[in-house]
Amino acid sequence: MAKKGGKIVIELKNVFKHYHMGENIVKAVDGISIQIEKGEFVAIMGPSGSGKSTAMNLVGSLDVPTKGHVFLDGEDISLLDESDLAQIRGKKIGFIFQSFNLIPNLTAKENVMIPMMFQGVGIFEREDVAEDLLKLVDLQDRADHYPNELSGGQRQRVAIARSLANDPEVILADEPTGNLDTKTGKMVMEFLEKLNRQGKTIIMVTHEPELAEGHADIIYSLLDGKVDKVVRRHHSEYSKSRNVRAKNGFTKIAKEKLKKLKYSEKK
Repeated sequence: MAKKGGKIVIELKNVFKHYHMGENIVKAVDGISIQIEKGEFVAIMGPSGSGKSTAMNLVGSLDVPTKGHVFLDGEDISLLDESDLAQIRGKKIGFIFQSFNLIPNLTAKENVMIPMMFQGVGIFEREDVAEDLLKLVDLQDRADHYPNELSGGQRQRVAIARSLANDPEVILADEPTGNLDTKTGKMVMEFLEKLNRQGKTIIMVTHEPELAEGHADIIYSLLDGKVDKVVRRHHSEYSKSRNVRAKNGFTKIAKEKLKKLKYSEKK
C-alpha cells in the first residue's frame, strides 16, 4: 500500500499473463497487484520460473496483461496500441538489461543517442546529451569506442547512460549485476543508489536476496506467478532524506550535469 500522499508512478491491479503452449496454459503471472511510488527503490525477486521476468515486462510496459490493468502515471496502458505504448514507455521508463543490449556496430555515444532519436530529438541535442551522460558515468574517454572494445562494467555504464537519455522518471534494471564481477557489480549498484537519491524511481529485478535486501525499500517476492511476500524496509533518516529529494527532483549537481535534458522539477 502506498504511503499517504505519495505519487504512484506504476501500478499493477490484479494482473494475469497466461500463455497457451499447445493444449496447456502457462500461468506466468497469476493475479498480482503491485504499487510503486515516485522515488522508491523496489526489488522484484524470485527463483527461476517464479514469473519475475514476465512481471518485469508488465511493469516496464514491454507487454500487456491477459487480464487486469497496468497504470503508468495514472494512465491504463493495457488499453493502448503498441505505437502509443512505445512512445509513453520511451519517455517515462529507462531500461538497463543484464546482457547490456548495446548495438555492436555503434559506438558508446551512438548507443546512448538511440532512445532520443525515437523521441524526435535533433541530432545536435542528441550528441550533447549523450556526451553529458557519458561524463556522468565517467566514460567520456570511451565515447567513440565500440562495445567489443569495452569491459563488462564499461558496457553496463553505457547502458545506464542510455537509460537516462530521455530523462525518464523510472529506471528498470533487469539483473543489473548478473554479468559483472563482484567489484564492478558493487559499483553499478552504488550508481543506481545515487540515481535513486537524486529522485529517480528504481525497479530492480533480481534473483539475489542480498542485492534486494541491501538496496531496496520494498521487496516483492514472487512464487509460481503470484506475490508470495512483500517486505517493506525502513532506512530511518536515510530513507526520509531520499524521499524528500525524490519529491524535489534532481540535486543541483545532477541538474547541472544533465542540463541538456531540460529537466523540469515537479513541486
